[in-house]
Amino acid sequence: MNEMAEHRELLERERVRLLGLRENLTEATEDAEHESPGDPSAGGHIADAGSELFERSRDLSIVEDLEAQLADIEHATARLANGSYGSCEACGKPIDADRLAARPAARFCLEDQQVAEREVHVR
Repeated sequence: MNEMAEHRELLERERVRLLGLRENLTEATEDAEHESPGDPSAGGHIADAGSELFERSRDLSIVEDLEAQLADIEHATARLANGSYGSCEACGKPIDADRLAARPAARFCLEDQQVAEREVHVR
């Protein structure tokens, strides 16, 4: 298998994994909406409603993160198709193979990723 096919396979496996996680969380959130143990009118306790709201909010936040990761996978797939996959979007240098194996949708080399993360934390 050539390197491009290996990268495509890694991206596809990651996409399938993320879709599965998103589906499971979405189902759990939908199931929780149908079951309302915290509904005081149904004999539930107000504290249960608060816990339920917190859990649903957390799950929705995780789903949003999964959506962002799926968008990164789609972006990486497009980069693979146009020949720019594996190059840092900031400096143009090759992204380390170990980094791509661990994070197939990586857009930046490790140095530029660290810079980007520092900028996000400063804001």
